[in-house]
Amino acid sequence: MSGSVPMTNKGFKMLQQKLKKLKNQERPRILLELEKARDHGDLSENAEYHAAKEKYGFIKGHIEDIEGKLSRAQVIDISRLTGEKVVFGATVTMADVDDENAKEVTYQIVGEDEANVEQGKININSPIARALIGKSQYDWVKVRSPKGEREYEILEVKFIV
Repeated sequence: MSGSVPMTNKGFKMLQQKLKKLKNQERPRILLELEKARDHGDLSENAEYHAAKEKYGFIKGHIEDIEGKLSRAQVIDISRLTGEKVVFGATVTMADVDDENAKEVTYQIVGEDEANVEQGKININSPIARALIGKSQYDWVKVRSPKGEREYEILEVKFIV
């Protein structure tokens, strides 16, 4: 777990809220479940206890993961970004040059925890984002994906908060 973790202001705040919920709501609830299950007697054959213990381990691991990401966060303020090149935080509109009937697609390049393709947000480490970084409007990019290689033309690069 080394290196910085790029994220937007929104992504940083989202992770902080998630951490707060895990620490203040989820962990205490699981600890209560553990306590109740422990009161049922023999722990070696107590399925409720083992399930609660497993949940607690998962929550604990999730908390540690988020704390690690927040401590290594490189928060990028998109409102301060300008230019014509695709960088982290850019919103890119592109068209599939191999398919004339394909709709234009628009993606914002964000951090791992912010990515949601249905919302048009793609992970900085995705094949599409990696292909787009450093390119400009009207450049063509080849993207390798599980479905094969596709070629896109960048129609627009903008920075939307």
